[in-house]
Amino acid sequence: MAPIPTPSAEPQDSPDGYVGLDAAHAERLARQRGWSTVRSLPPGAIITMEYRAGRLNFEVTGGRVARAWKG
Repeated sequence: MAPIPTPSAEPQDSPDGYVGLDAAHAERLARQRGWSTVRSLPPGAIITMEYRAGRLNFEVTGGRVARAWKG
């Protein structure tokens, strides 16, 4: 049986630091800081709830990050 792979470590970065930033700038910054996946979502978007290490989610309103969370 093959061993279960160990997920890569997440960046030591707080999602709260992206709130209020321009969405495009926030996405570039997140990728520079090591997030493997950055997802921008409109308010109230229906999304799956599975946790994915290395993914950063942005709720974008009016071109700005209104909320940010891991997974």
